[in-house]
Amino acid sequence: MADAVSIFMSVGLSEQKAKETLKNEALSSTFKKAIEQVHRLLGSASIDKTAGTLLYNMVTRLKDYNRLSFLTKYIVTRKITSELQLSAALDFIKSHPQENMDRLEFEAACGVGVMVTPEQIEDVVELIIRKHKDQLLAERYRFNMGILMGEARTALKWADGKMVKNEVDMQVLHFLGPKTEADLEKKPKVYFYCLEFSNLSTSESVFEKLKGKSLMEQLRGEALKFHKPGENYKTEGYVVTSNTMNLLKKHLEETGGQVRSRFPPEPNGILHIGHAKAINFNFGFAKANNGICFLRYDDTNPEKEEEKYFTAIKEMVEWLGYKPFSVTHASDHFQLLYDLAVDLICRGHAYMCHQRGEELKGHNIPPSPWRERPVEESLLLFDRMRKGMFAEGEVTLRMKMVMEDGKMDPVAYRIKYTPHHRTGDTWCIYPTYDYTHCLCDSIENITHSLCTKEFQSRRSSYFWLCNALDLYCPVQWEYGRLNLTYTVVSKRKIIKLVETGIVRDWDDPRLFTLTALRRRGFPSQAINNFCARVGVTVAQTTMEPHLLESCVREVLNDTAPRAMAILEPLKVTITNLPTNKEVRVPDFPANEAKGSHVVPFSKTIFIEQSDFREVMEKGYKRLTPDQPVGLRHAGYVISQNGMCELEVTCASSDSVEKPKAFIHWVSDPLRCEVRLYERLFLHKNPEDPAEVPAGFLSDINPNSLTGIECALVDHSVGKAKVFDKFQFERVGYFSLDPDSTSEKLVFNRTVTLKEDPGKM
Repeated sequence: MADAVSIFMSVGLSEQKAKETLKNEALSSTFKKAIEQVHRLLGSASIDKTAGTLLYNMVTRLKDYNRLSFLTKYIVTRKITSELQLSAALDFIKSHPQENMDRLEFEAACGVGVMVTPEQIEDVVELIIRKHKDQLLAERYRFNMGILMGEARTALKWADGKMVKNEVDMQVLHFLGPKTEADLEKKPKVYFYCLEFSNLSTSESVFEKLKGKSLMEQLRGEALKFHKPGENYKTEGYVVTSNTMNLLKKHLEETGGQVRSRFPPEPNGILHIGHAKAINFNFGFAKANNGICFLRYDDTNPEKEEEKYFTAIKEMVEWLGYKPFSVTHASDHFQLLYDLAVDLICRGHAYMCHQRGEELKGHNIPPSPWRERPVEESLLLFDRMRKGMFAEGEVTLRMKMVMEDGKMDPVAYRIKYTPHHRTGDTWCIYPTYDYTHCLCDSIENITHSLCTKEFQSRRSSYFWLCNALDLYCPVQWEYGRLNLTYTVVSKRKIIKLVETGIVRDWDDPRLFTLTALRRRGFPSQAINNFCARVGVTVAQTTMEPHLLESCVREVLNDTAPRAMAILEPLKVTITNLPTNKEVRVPDFPANEAKGSHVVPFSKTIFIEQSDFREVMEKGYKRLTPDQPVGLRHAGYVISQNGMCELEVTCASSDSVEKPKAFIHWVSDPLRCEVRLYERLFLHKNPEDPAEVPAGFLSDINPNSLTGIECALVDHSVGKAKVFDKFQFERVGYFSLDPDSTSEKLVFNRTVTLKEDPGKM
């Protein structure tokens, strides 16, 4: 494997990309053949990164491997030097059988040998500026310069893009002169904060750098500039058509220039910690910029969707402190989406295909023999598909496009004879994510479609589909996913954990689903603070659980009232206490003004077994036969005086020497159950075969849950409600579990009082 990675890196691939490529056996084999030809042609010389990237893109998109040698030679000899030329070459090959291909015709079609001189670029740009001079003079630097670039690129198909842009910029400056103060007067821009921490070595460094910087401050920052509503065309890669400006004008009329985002989960599982980042960024970005955010369920797969997931998702969004402007569903638009699919067929951009599902998997998909099917025939078949006249998998509707990862003609509609939770049996065909996502964004007039980085490969298809249907096209922006070590968040794997009885359900406190974190006692504020400290990074972020736990401690230290609880009780009799009494205990010792509670203090109390030793050991500061100890909040110091059982005498703290330690205690306590949680997995990356060869189910920590049935707690917690949180003094932070009854309270340990150095 190492040799193959080195070979791929020798032509410019990053190590990560090389390793990803190796996972695709067919792609790896073809790429190796192309590289072998490079070495035959160049000998010991190497190709530059640009040529290497072209070579890789060619291999991922090439369907006829008999042409591999032919195209490789054109790239290596620098006859094909740009992505534009490569796309033209692939299109030509696709429509010309090898035996009938004319080499000169091929070279003309993909610009081989075409040299566009600076003088030619200058002349064309001059004509374009002359054409738009009146509007340029009227609007000056507010004029959409993308129009000039678009026309120049059309007229100079094979010209270097940077040279064209430089010429446009230079001639505009010459025509209009330098920017005036009036040109520079703009409303404050709305920016999306992004941090590139290339100079920081660890996620902890990033975490500490953002400490104290609120999410709202980050989302109003100026590190990564997002477009203003209506200025979509200023975004790099945004496709401008002849109707774009009219569509943007209509969009602004409908939205009033308001920022609009959306959080679009699939209702087929419970949200996890990674979703918390998505929720914070989508809702937070809208809130920070006086906009609105939709909660939109992407409910296009009735086989996997359940009502409990819809309810839990909305509940978790609101638990994190966000209120959706509107709750919508992709299914709200099923009829419109179907009508748009009919329009897509009529425009010649989609066709009915009979290739089976197994044939469409992977990247080396054979071209569909039905790609050039007549429009009328596809319309008829699509109507029959809608009426349930085909079996599942017998036919699909596919879009005529190539995605950025080389995947050709993604599926737009497939058949599923499963009743939908909202529409029942009305539909038997359902749209895919690739078809639905951008169209729902367009329908809802979303301005900023914020997605995690893995959707970057779908950005071109996002723009393509909106433009193919001549609809308003939002802008997709990507940010890095948030991952945690020592856990799994895959729905499939969590289901496996539940089915095998390793965890109880999706809300088992050892998981990192949001419902599990809430049950364990993590405050929503702490999770939001954690997301803020992670930052709005472009790169994928993998954090350690102890960083999240530190955010939890910070919040609970200020919000969780104190109580006293004993996990391993040891009965103590105070022989000389004159009468039973009550002791007032502050809820927050550092700020007694925040309230207090009263606990009984009698002759019989209970302390932790670990707070007493019969034999004195060096450094031990608690109760021994020869060493007294103080009782927290009681105002007494106790000393052992009995031998049969632990009997002590007490003395006022003011009347004796200050003891080396004060311990907690309970008197006339409530009995409760306590559950102590540790990490569910033994290794940082339980899904990594290199770390856990036998799979994640073999990596379970046998000590991840310890149950204590007969713990004791003071009466101050007797009226606690589910999810109420407390600091049990000297023990940890705890939360009341939903399993609690009026007869028996159940507490989950949220986190320990201090971070365990062994977990770092």
